[in-house]
Amino acid sequence: MEKSLKSIASNYGLYLGVILALFTVVAYAVSLDLLTNMWYGIFILIIIIVLGIISVAKTKQLQNGYASFKEAFTSYFLTVLIGLVISTFVSYILFNFIDTDAAEVLKEKTIEKTVQMLEGFNTPSDAIAKSVEQIESQNQYSLGNIVKGLAGYLVFFSIIGLIVAAAMKKSNPDTE
Repeated sequence: MEKSLKSIASNYGLYLGVILALFTVVAYAVSLDLLTNMWYGIFILIIIIVLGIISVAKTKQLQNGYASFKEAFTSYFLTVLIGLVISTFVSYILFNFIDTDAAEVLKEKTIEKTVQMLEGFNTPSDAIAKSVEQIESQNQYSLGNIVKGLAGYLVFFSIIGLIVAAAMKKSNPDTE
């Protein structure tokens, strides 16, 4: 069963990675504004969670409707991990090797969105200037920052994965 769980999670992770990579490339080709759009980000978040849940459901289905908390979480986590690694790799290649100018344009768009958001919260202008300076001083797509971002996403989605696993677990009474 363990091999099947990993196989299911790996397959759904690959599907997720391809979907996320395609969305990144299409957004890049259509308009870089999409990559800084809040609704686009929420849509991506939903896709990640849904594919993680589908992976857990398929794992349960394979095991006659039963999955321990560990199995449910492992299935979810592996799916999300593989998907995010593929997506992160594509973004790294796209913005560091294929079109480095796009990374600078995205940085400017990120600054604009950040300023708009902070002004909406009535943030003092010196705090806004400090935030802008911090964004300007960083390369969003450097290897270190991409790895930090990936780690942050994994922590966030792991918390969601724990909730999903707790909700979807079902112990097999024959094995207890």
